[in-house]
Amino acid sequence: MRLEEGRVIKAYNSFFYVQTENELVSCKLRGKFKKTRKSQGVVPGDKVLIAKLSDGTGVVEEQLPRDSLLRRPAVANVTQVILTFAAAQPDLHPLLLNRFLVLAEWSGLKNILICVNKTDLYRGDRAAFLQLYEQAGYRVLRVSAKENLGIAELRQVLSGETTVFAGPSGVGKSSLLNALDANLSLATGQVSDKIKRGRHTTRVAELLPYEQGFIVDTPGFSAMELGEIPLAELANFFPEFRPYLGQCRFAPCSHTHEPDCGIKEALAAGKISNERYEAYQAIYKEIQEAQQMKRKKEYK
Repeated sequence: MRLEEGRVIKAYNSFFYVQTENELVSCKLRGKFKKTRKSQGVVPGDKVLIAKLSDGTGVVEEQLPRDSLLRRPAVANVTQVILTFAAAQPDLHPLLLNRFLVLAEWSGLKNILICVNKTDLYRGDRAAFLQLYEQAGYRVLRVSAKENLGIAELRQVLSGETTVFAGPSGVGKSSLLNALDANLSLATGQVSDKIKRGRHTTRVAELLPYEQGFIVDTPGFSAMELGEIPLAELANFFPEFRPYLGQCRFAPCSHTHEPDCGIKEALAAGKISNERYEAYQAIYKEIQEAQQMKRKKEYK
């Protein structure tokens, strides 16, 4: 049987919509690809081999190797994530931003950007907004969909990439999609109508073709699901911490209470910001409590 290569554009109600070179094919999975505790199964973004059936539908016969996997929501072969927040209405909550950054780092994505929308509502110095995150190594895009500010720069960033937009509700992601290309939000609206949900409240991720790449329309990944992150690895997910890891008296070191800690010394020297270190402490405690709760349940 002849197999065709394609990419999973969307998964919904046990159907996988695979874009081949010539068409979009509605497919089912072979049983061997079913999701298990050890495997995410086939997810949007996966490259697969399918067999076409006589009725025009298909069967996913083989899952090809992945280059990357965004964990929340599960999307394969993503090249970058743009964490989208608002400068105002709603105000940006630093700890929430840091949770999203940790989850993106945990997924192992090389390109993690922060996009701040609604800068037209910000009363301070726009260029300085989130400057400490630039110092930590992240690229910050300051835009306004309403005033069309920074949209050309955002288009350049998206070209040729498979990009997930993620962030809390109310930050203007739909307005950004409109500003980038009116057809993007129209495509999203058609999907939402089909599954009987309002635009951008969909529960599924979908790849939308854009400038020789894709934009992944997604409900965003939950910033609360941190409990699976190994505590000993958390500091690695703060890029500005990495030069000082291994410079502590104790090993392992939690970088929270121990003396002669390289991270705390860098903090005292102003090489790490208070905001980022406080976020690290809060997330460390959150993971610790989640894992303690899990152990208690397992013992019962």
